[in-house]
Amino acid sequence: MMQSFIYAISGIAATVKSERNMRIHLAAAVAVVVLGAWLGLDGREWAAIVICCALVMSLECLNTAVEAAVDLASPNIHPFAKKAKDCVAGASLLRLLAQQLSVVLYSCPSFWPLSHSEPQYYGDKNEEYLLAASERSR
Repeated sequence: MMQSFIYAISGIAATVKSERNMRIHLAAAVAVVVLGAWLGLDGREWAAIVICCALVMSLECLNTAVEAAVDLASPNIHPFAKKAKDCVAGASLLRLLAQQLSVVLYSCPSFWPLSHSEPQYYGDKNEEYLLAASERSR
């Protein structure tokens, strides 16, 4: 069982080392964590961010694996090899776009204190802000 974890970590490390997009995803994840800590996200927001980031990075690993397998199976340029690579790259792109949209939509309430728009109630963490906003509007 331990050997399986070693292989998995080796695969992640190989993807980070060889794929520029994976390094970009990691940098973006670090930025999101820093921003989330600054905004004081709650557990549900952290869970959504962790799931989204993990899905994007796992699809990047899958993309790398499929590209390597296709390169091995078809060292020459072939339309089927191109199709396989394009499809898995498209899946990675779709997941990345869905992640970006999910994080923005789910975390928008965390940005209310930074905006001038009138927020709606979003759990206990914004109660103080809502009370202050209602006091200002009187």
